Amino acid sequence: MTDGADDPGDGRSARWREHREARRAQFVDAAFRALDRLGPSAGMADIAREAGVAKPRLYSHFADKAALHDAVSRRTFALVRDRLAPALSGPAPIRERVSESVRAYLGVLGEHPNVFRFVCAARAGRQASEERTAAAGPVAAMLGEYLRAFGVESEGASPWAHGIVGAVEAAGNWWLDHPELPEEQLADYLTTLVAGAIEAALRSEGVALGPDEPVDLHRKDTHGSHP
Repeated sequence: MTDGADDPGDGRSARWREHREARRAQFVDAAFRALDRLGPSAGMADIAREAGVAKPRLYSHFADKAALHDAVSRRTFALVRDRLAPALSGPAPIRERVSESVRAYLGVLGEHPNVFRFVCAARAGRQASEERTAAAGPVAAMLGEYLRAFGVESEGASPWAHGIVGAVEAAGNWWLDHPELPEEQLADYLTTLVAGAIEAALRSEGVALGPDEPVDLHRKDTHGSHP
């Protein structure tokens, strides 16, 4: 009897799964294009047409629009997460790090406003909560690392992070309906709000950082004041 790893059937199954995943990714690409061009009300027929297939082919990969919405939503979050990653790592003053993060988020929002409208209009409450929790994770990690760099442990990092993410998301959704406000101006407003909140949270735990003081979270000889 052959080992399962040598079973040709397993290889065919793996290749079939890879093919389906690649095809689903292509359909999500088409959904982004259709939504960008036609708006958040673009339907399955519009997306199938954009992908160059008949609608039944699209339904063979996504049972309904809710399933496609889930895939689009996950892709959107992944795009935001990838854009944010560089801003949330490396030594930098808090305000610089926040400014880069805010601009990264607004950059994605500005590139795909209709995709965000689609995601926000259709997503279920549970999924929205899961996405917000996932988005808050890197922010909470950053806050926790700041605090631990100064020898402080606090349970506040997670609720602070969720509050920050919720505020930025709400402001971004507001901006979708008020595009007359320049992106750079909104980025400045949000940087003031978020950096101020982070600095206040850190001060409440006895950590005071100057606005231009870089902090390398991977070094132990961090400066700043701490009682």
